[in-house]
Amino acid sequence: MRKLAENNPTELINVLNERLCFERSGVRLYDAILAKIRLPENQRFATMLDQLLEHREQEKEHEEWLEQQIRSLGGDAHGETELSRLVEAESAGIERIVLNGDPEIPHLLHALLAAELVDNEGWVLLVNLAKKAGDRDAKREFSKRLAEEETHLKLLERAMTQLQREKVLGEPAELPSSP
Repeated sequence: MRKLAENNPTELINVLNERLCFERSGVRLYDAILAKIRLPENQRFATMLDQLLEHREQEKEHEEWLEQQIRSLGGDAHGETELSRLVEAESAGIERIVLNGDPEIPHLLHALLAAELVDNEGWVLLVNLAKKAGDRDAKREFSKRLAEEETHLKLLERAMTQLQREKVLGEPAELPSSP
């Protein structure tokens, strides 16, 4: 990460804080969705529980890893930055759907899919920055987390496809238990 930080460590901390803010939001989203899926009336979504829980744990690991990286660069992992404020504003709509009680699990999964699309691209950006800076260690670490995020995206894409096939085509949904 040091090589990536050589040119402008303050701006790298800003970018890492943006990711950190998004990962924290992701943990909150997963926690809320997991709690709702565990309700008896949402039993049909239980096949997804283990995979969603694993994804939640990966989001938490991403959060903790980013905190460590920011601190190692001399930044404040709980400080507010330009990009963390932007992410908070951008995430507000998704959080409003998931955290404020939309009772429909398909709506919650749709909102989570939107969040995961943004999350994926945030890690793509970091991989590309590390590659351009020639920081192989940072690129490897970012790529590892990107690969995990891609599995989150695949699971949600499959779930939403199944749910829409059910609504549009009248086919029974076979909700995924793995990406």
